[in-house]
Amino acid sequence: MVSSIARTNGRISDGSINEESEGMKKGIGISSAINLIPLPANSLFGTDGIRGRVGELLSAPLALQIGFWAGIVLRTHAPQSGPIILGQDSRNSSDMLAMALSAGLTAAGLEVWYLGLCPTPCVAYLVSITDAIGGVMISASHNPPEDNGIKLFGANGTKLSPGLQAEIEAGLRGNISPSSGANNCGRHYSRTELVGHYSQALQEPLQPAVNLRGMKIVLDLAWGAAVGLAPAVFTQMGAEVICLHNEADGDRINVNCGSTHLDILQTAVKEHNADMGFAFDGDADRVLAVDNTGRPVNGDYILYLWGRHLQQKQQLPDNLIISTVMANLGFEKAWQQLDGKLVRTAVGDQYVQAEMLRTGGMLGGEQSGHILCRHYGITGDGLLTALHIATVVQEAGVSLGEMVDQSFQTYPQLLRNVRVTDRERRLGWQDCQPMQNAIAQAEAAMGDSGRILVRASGTEPVIRVMVEAANAELANYWTNELVAQVQIHIA
Repeated sequence: MVSSIARTNGRISDGSINEESEGMKKGIGISSAINLIPLPANSLFGTDGIRGRVGELLSAPLALQIGFWAGIVLRTHAPQSGPIILGQDSRNSSDMLAMALSAGLTAAGLEVWYLGLCPTPCVAYLVSITDAIGGVMISASHNPPEDNGIKLFGANGTKLSPGLQAEIEAGLRGNISPSSGANNCGRHYSRTELVGHYSQALQEPLQPAVNLRGMKIVLDLAWGAAVGLAPAVFTQMGAEVICLHNEADGDRINVNCGSTHLDILQTAVKEHNADMGFAFDGDADRVLAVDNTGRPVNGDYILYLWGRHLQQKQQLPDNLIISTVMANLGFEKAWQQLDGKLVRTAVGDQYVQAEMLRTGGMLGGEQSGHILCRHYGITGDGLLTALHIATVVQEAGVSLGEMVDQSFQTYPQLLRNVRVTDRERRLGWQDCQPMQNAIAQAEAAMGDSGRILVRASGTEPVIRVMVEAANAELANYWTNELVAQVQIHIA
């Protein structure tokens, strides 16, 4: 498969679209335009690339610059020449940002392979199996339609390292200059056919031994990146598929649907008497499930069930699962009862992935549905996760609801988001002494029977307050207390 889609002297198959912008041939001129674009004082890169409101932070001129400097940095660090793979979700602004990014990348002398609409893990996978030197995905994941984002991948298909992100940002801020000897004459190719290779890669590890015949599965596609691919993959695996929000719609992506709004999927699973349902976010790099009774099944349960399955097959080294500080105490204690070990990281799939690579862990993820299994993929992948959870249920011979009942009971955990629009106050919340005093008081009161996590979101203008306690009354009380302190002293 790899050889059939690898780059060969810059040529592709007949019928591909080939575009070159004469106005983008001089990279030095492109780089000098950055002085005209106002940039925030804080870092552009968050926990998942560059993300923000289109027309405020994100614009076509900025995307042009990001493409140019990403191209310069990736080319400089690449051991050999190769293309950049570019994909996008269904947001109305994604076409504009894709064309601007491609213009910047070609101005940096690079070849761009444009996939069009596809999930984020599709970009990561194709980068990893070709001689591409990097990848770019345009998406704001689960954010509302008016937001967008730019995610960058290195030559191995993993998210770009902080060091390379810093180099790109240095270029954006005018602190470095591109090489004057660069060949500023890249090319743009439409390579939508490559998405099919990703679809095959999802299914091949499961076939022919496994199929989903006899299973009825509801998919909520969130009007996003997986609208074409997910139904086809589940149907090809033999399942009867019922789809919700299954058109590419930039006005409605993630709006009251998908992985952040499960109520419609819950109702549909019960109405259709389905075996389970899966809800993806806008770029399909994460997924949450609904069991046959209509109950939500979050990332903690997904990790437990998949982990136990791999453990039984002796495919989970040291019985290790990597998760985050958000993982529920009930999950951790139940996994320990199976002689398992849970290691927590900061919130963000990049931190989970880094710890998996450091420890040799093969399974990890987040409560929110970013799940990584290195047996089958290199990044969080909602479609891959959904296929394997359906397979776990099929092989177990019992319903997903029964499997959840037999797993663990969660500790009551409340998560509240407090909007804080001032970026500096939001990111510097730890300097607020009244807030620190309130946290210390809550921790002393709960002792070993609870946990508190307060953090600034890396993707949204909110401070997240999480309280986990032995009973719901205690969790609710301290959540309200801490939220009030954020509203008084920070918001």
